Amino acid sequence: MIATLQQQVNTMLLQQQESRVEVARPLIFSGKIEEVSTFINAACLYLRIKMNREAATTQIAWVLSYVQGGVVEVWKNNLLDELAKGELEIETTEGLFTKIRNEFRKTLEEERKIEQLWTIEQGEKTCDKYVQEFKKIARKSNYEGRSLIEEFKRGLNGAIRRKLAKAEEPPSTIGEWQERVVKLDRNQRQNRAEERMLGRNAMRPGGNE
Repeated sequence: MIATLQQQVNTMLLQQQESRVEVARPLIFSGKIEEVSTFINAACLYLRIKMNREAATTQIAWVLSYVQGGVVEVWKNNLLDELAKGELEIETTEGLFTKIRNEFRKTLEEERKIEQLWTIEQGEKTCDKYVQEFKKIARKSNYEGRSLIEEFKRGLNGAIRRKLAKAEEPPSTIGEWQERVVKLDRNQRQNRAEERMLGRNAMRPGGNE
């Protein structure tokens, strides 16, 4: 099938030499996240102006001829194998573009979530809120196990982190860390609120009686 697709591409390229409209070809797509939208937009424009009369299989073959290098080359070859075996159907270029978006933008989302994990901090937030925000980010980061625990600990306020780390039985899983920091934070905030209340009462007339 790969040879047939290449033959279709070669025939199509010869036919295009007669076209008088100049359209920039897309740059080679190497699988980088930042290239996805630019590649698809350029390919769509070229297809619309230069190849709108070509068969869908020819258009798909032409797009794939610009997918080259490294990991994306392996992805393309696997895709062609699945098409040849009938395990996958792509009938239009839009179907191919959707496949590319889903495959490579997913990586972009994961990278963004990882960056957020690296920078999220508790700050003035309660541990309740910090835990919920952390869980939301972690779900799409693919982090797990010890790496996930270390990122969670890094973002905690130092006093809470040190207190749990020095406990007789420190937490060992991400679930235990999240449950215990919430409990500890609630207790500390309640104690501070009670101390403030006692301090105000002591300042009132007869407060020490």
